Amino acid sequence: MTKPVLTGLAIAVAAILALLVFWPTQDTPPQSTETAADPAEALPSEVVAEMPGFTDFQPDVPRHGSSLFGELKYAPDFAHFDYVNPAAPKGGLLRYAVVGSFDSLNNFIVRTEPAGWLALIYDTLMARSLDESVSEYGLLAESVRHPADYSSATYVLRQNARWHDGEPVTPADVIWTLETLKAQHPAYAGYYANVIAVEQTGPREVTFRFDETGNRELPQIVGQFPVLPKHYWTGKDANGRPRDISAATLEPPLGSGPYRIGKVSPGQDITYERVEDYWGRDLPVNVGANNFDRIRLIYFRDATIAFQAFKGGQVDLRIENSARNWATEYDIPAVRRGDIKRDSIPSLNPQGMQGFAFNLRREKFKDIRVRRAFNHAFDYEWMNRTLFHDQYTRAGSYFANSEMAATGLPEGAEREILESMRDLVRPEVLAEPYANPVTDGSGNNRRNLQRATELLAEAGWTISDGKLTHEDSGERMSVEFLIADPTFERVVAPYRQSLERLGIEVRIRTVDSAQYQRRTDERDFDIVVENFGQSISPGNEQRDYWGCAAAEQEGSRNVIGICDPAIEKLIDRVIFAESRAELVAAVKALDRVLLHGHYVVPQWYLATTRVAYWSRLRHPERMPAYSIGFPTIWWHEGATDPDAMDEAP
Repeated sequence: MTKPVLTGLAIAVAAILALLVFWPTQDTPPQSTETAADPAEALPSEVVAEMPGFTDFQPDVPRHGSSLFGELKYAPDFAHFDYVNPAAPKGGLLRYAVVGSFDSLNNFIVRTEPAGWLALIYDTLMARSLDESVSEYGLLAESVRHPADYSSATYVLRQNARWHDGEPVTPADVIWTLETLKAQHPAYAGYYANVIAVEQTGPREVTFRFDETGNRELPQIVGQFPVLPKHYWTGKDANGRPRDISAATLEPPLGSGPYRIGKVSPGQDITYERVEDYWGRDLPVNVGANNFDRIRLIYFRDATIAFQAFKGGQVDLRIENSARNWATEYDIPAVRRGDIKRDSIPSLNPQGMQGFAFNLRREKFKDIRVRRAFNHAFDYEWMNRTLFHDQYTRAGSYFANSEMAATGLPEGAEREILESMRDLVRPEVLAEPYANPVTDGSGNNRRNLQRATELLAEAGWTISDGKLTHEDSGERMSVEFLIADPTFERVVAPYRQSLERLGIEVRIRTVDSAQYQRRTDERDFDIVVENFGQSISPGNEQRDYWGCAAAEQEGSRNVIGICDPAIEKLIDRVIFAESRAELVAAVKALDRVLLHGHYVVPQWYLATTRVAYWSRLRHPERMPAYSIGFPTIWWHEGATDPDAMDEAP
């Protein structure tokens, strides 16, 4: 399964999808038992037809929104997004299961386990449109403008923007927030590394200045971070102690968003309460959104128990990431009666790479032949047939389900890019299409294991006393799979058997989510399951995924430790692309070089989101192209007393 993402509210991230903004607020372990599948269902042709064309942004003119390459779909006087139900009723309690724990309400620091969905209490300068690939519209900001060379971006705050204590949101809050987030969290430091100054340039105006020109994404991404109240974080708590944003806390922080924090039981549950007098409730970006009176995250230590809680009515919705569950576990009375509904919602989002990620900081994984051998030992076809009911497609790209995936041999603009750095890329990048090893699915992987043995021998690893040993150092090949979800053990176990046939000693170490996060942040692992979420318009986040600086930075998203001069140049080609065509060619080249680096053993993907939910929940009939919009645009049907929902049906 893949980790659930609070689309449009949490990032980003991550995944991370689309704009990858809210990665520090993700609520589940960064791994999964299964991911995503086969783009079997396409979106309606009329949805694709109304996507905006790509045209130039008019410089130095204030606009109500921004789009990376194209025109905005929605005019300045738009009433609401097309995909919402503007008449959606307000009310009800939404209960959602999270596997793991939490010990803090501060999600802007490392080495802590924050509660999930904290982004619900914060507003950003801009709000993402879920039916456009790369467009945002004013939330805290009423307008945005930037010069033709993309050297800065200026936002004007709305006069009525307010914190929950009634204080106005000011340029000082925006300035303090960005400076603080960059200092506290490596993800923000990397994502906003090119912002060298932020200053107040008018009564309600704030200007971001960049250290480079031509980076089309920078004016847009500075509208994405959650703005924090300076007066709150630099003030004192109820006991007279100075607050410290660099430390964990269980004091509910002040926000400006549609929800505030209610009841908190550390490690057990957290409830968010809708703010009745929310300053931005009537903005076009919020019409038809934020419909639940209360949202409660219930934490479970065991994924199986969480699933049973859903089937028993104690949880309202489940994003189903297990093919086995989807195929075999929903033949229950509640489904047959129609009390539980199941939807498979298609998406136009690229499917990022999920795979067994190597820690290149370990000497044994620095040899590409070793990494290739591990891929030959992975019998995906048997696993998909036996464990996943043939629901998935093998990942063969870091940008699958999109026009940006590298296929065949490089051609046209992509080839020109790669030819210009021929001395930096492996010969096979230009000469051979990337392809994963394939088996017949019978479980007999002898041919691929023989090839794995040959590759290991070429790298100096041979069998001695039944153990794979390096002929020079005498080191035994031993690996540990670090996982935080016990259900993933059924995936690793058969892979372990194949690796042991090669003479490799294999351990499976299952830890809680807090320990997992600490060990991955500190790079204390051999192999983990990692999902590199991607958006329809990749950009600056690629530095944090694959850049040399991020490889050295604790807690960055460069978990693997990649540092390659060709990749560095390709990341810049992606970031500084001046047209959609240039961007696509650059991303294809980056994808191809990553694939031929064999940095992961690719797993699988699914281009739909499988959602099971009790029929008391509703979503718009026509869903947006790039997200399921949960929980933002969903609602509870007919609920008048939110406390009534505390009881199972």
